[in-house]
Amino acid sequence: MTTAPAGTVTQAVPLRLRERVRHWLDSEPVLAYLFMSPGWLILLLFMSYPFFLGIWISLTDRTVGLPSGEFVGFRNYAELLRDRTFHLTVMNTFIYGFVTVPFKLVLGLLLALLLNQAFPMRNVLRAALLLPWIVPTALSSLAWLMLYDAVLSPFSWLLKNWGLIESNIAFLGTRTNAIISLCIANIWRGTPFFAVAILAGLQAVPQELHEAAAIEGANRVQRFLAVTLPVIKGILVITTLFSIIWTFADFQLVYVLTKGGPANSTHIFGTYAWQIGIGGAGKLGIGAAISLYMFPVLAVLSAILLRYVRSQEA
Repeated sequence: MTTAPAGTVTQAVPLRLRERVRHWLDSEPVLAYLFMSPGWLILLLFMSYPFFLGIWISLTDRTVGLPSGEFVGFRNYAELLRDRTFHLTVMNTFIYGFVTVPFKLVLGLLLALLLNQAFPMRNVLRAALLLPWIVPTALSSLAWLMLYDAVLSPFSWLLKNWGLIESNIAFLGTRTNAIISLCIANIWRGTPFFAVAILAGLQAVPQELHEAAAIEGANRVQRFLAVTLPVIKGILVITTLFSIIWTFADFQLVYVLTKGGPANSTHIFGTYAWQIGIGGAGKLGIGAAISLYMFPVLAVLSAILLRYVRSQEA
């Protein structure tokens, strides 16, 4: 009976180990998790930690300047339910979110359909369409602040020259005017996102389907409803979901234009949370609670829309 030399055995063990590791790395699920791990780490560090820290702070009476606060449970949330300014903030946020998004969707769809046609300088116009989206929000908000100026507004000057008004409009002077002005500025800024996303979806619509529908006698509207819309439906839902989340979480545009005024009548969640948590009051606990009040609404809405998309793909 012969035995393998000791050196052969010691070499075989690392060889088998390397083969197992190589086989393990060749597995698609393992590779997928390895490639996604950096993204998970980033999400864990920069999103999960602040989110759970915000939840903890919302359950305390922590204030600016103090290292920690006492645990108070849901007292901050209960106090907000008795806050009239918070009630108005919730109403403003829903108006700001659910009024502007449909306009952005419709205008973005119309622009995408227009830019999907063949005409001179089409690529130049496509690039120009991105300007409202790529310009920093604070900078574009300052431009709108000048446009809404109570004395020097070009809108008031133009309307007076046309004889439609007799005096300048206080665009940001009353709650109604200010809400409408904020919505207009938000629609201007958010429409390009819809247009570009939908335009990308239109590029994936097979031209053969349009030609077949045209041969069967379908007009443009019928071809859009029967051919184009089913293809881009998923993109419409996803872009709408992202726009709602971004609009609900908006801060810069509202803060630059009104800072929540006049008389705290145009606050949304972001600006009111900043005013209470970091501004004059410095109540971090209540500020965190204000920010987290919109989370259940957005979570439920996201679940509904994503489930709808999955049902359409099934």
